[in-house]
Amino acid sequence: MSELGSLAIFGGAVIDPSQNLEAERDVLIENGRIVELAEAGKLRGKASESIDAKGLIVAPGFIDPHVHLREPGQAHKETIASGTAAAAAGGFTSVCAMPNTTPVNDLPAITRWMQDPERGAVVNVFPIAAATRGSQGEKLTNYAELKRAGAVAVSDDGRPILNDDLMRNALETAKKLGIPVIQHAEDTRISKNNPMHEGEIAFRLGLRGQPAESEWRLVERDVTLARQTEAHVHVAHVSTAITLEVVREARQSGVNVTCEVTPHHFSFTDAELLGYDTNFKMNPPLRSEADRQAMLRGLLDGTIDCIATDHAPHARFEKYVEFDRAAFGITGLEIAFGVACTVLHQQNKMPLSQLVRLFSVNPARIVQLEGRGTLAPGAHGDVTIFDPKKRWKYDLSKTRSKSQNAPWDGTSMTGRVIYTIVGGRVVYGQ
Repeated sequence: MSELGSLAIFGGAVIDPSQNLEAERDVLIENGRIVELAEAGKLRGKASESIDAKGLIVAPGFIDPHVHLREPGQAHKETIASGTAAAAAGGFTSVCAMPNTTPVNDLPAITRWMQDPERGAVVNVFPIAAATRGSQGEKLTNYAELKRAGAVAVSDDGRPILNDDLMRNALETAKKLGIPVIQHAEDTRISKNNPMHEGEIAFRLGLRGQPAESEWRLVERDVTLARQTEAHVHVAHVSTAITLEVVREARQSGVNVTCEVTPHHFSFTDAELLGYDTNFKMNPPLRSEADRQAMLRGLLDGTIDCIATDHAPHARFEKYVEFDRAAFGITGLEIAFGVACTVLHQQNKMPLSQLVRLFSVNPARIVQLEGRGTLAPGAHGDVTIFDPKKRWKYDLSKTRSKSQNAPWDGTSMTGRVIYTIVGGRVVYGQ
């Protein structure tokens, strides 16, 4: 279907927390925008194509605020085309791409290149630009020019800003432009690039560990600076219980701090590493069961704002080596919703409206994607349709990603995306 065509979605149960709406509704999309949201059978307009969504949930398009698409420069791991195909299969209509590319996305020209239609993206790509030149932590990039080129936030991701004055300047500059600074919370002076969480399992395996302190200490520093500058800091992939407490207390005192968690950090613990499987090696590392339970509580009580995949594809030769030498990171775009629906909704009774808020409404708010994260008339025609009761098993051999570094192969889940619609165009369908 042409992106400028029309599409009607009939009979679905619309869940749109942005409008406090949970009811059967029909949706009409024309010219890439939602034009009607009407009671069943009462659409005034006509569409050239339609979807029967009876028995399914119709939600604002999912948004992943933290992915690695690897282009430019690392196409052996992933391309924007392959990464967004995986995103579409996972229900994501928009992804925010981190800047640790080759070269680093620290210039407007690179930001624009990533968004060029020639890249073959099938979902919306919103670049996150480097906070410092080359992500070297020495001099800020030109935030204003990067924002004009399409960047929605700044971050040095895996190279966190450790210098206090530089981080303060980053926050002050970003505040003037109304964009968040996204911080990979890791004091590398403490973590020392160690391959897993510091604890009993690391001791048993004879591996060096990353103390939880390496995460929460930097978040404490960032919260203090955010309080002083009144800027918005977003904490990427929270993994420790103490970090969550820091965020919770800061928010209660009025600090503009938000945070995300990955499916692997609320599903797995460091005990998974007992077999030295490098598909469980990521950064931040899998933590203790107490930390995992804290992630679940943070999701259920609203302390955690959104779910992000930290989709991090690597080539086989980068992962299938000795544990110490293996690259950090796993893929996750295709399974994020299935895992979250299973663990949060099925096992922990999270309402579906809260699940939609984590995947759609809140990430749109955090990176200020106007007209997304909602099905209100006038919004972009980005829609995710899912079946929260559908049981399925993930087959990694059929992944749309170029890489297969994921620990989910053969995992059974309950809750599956059925259709992904971007700008009124179906980009994925069962």
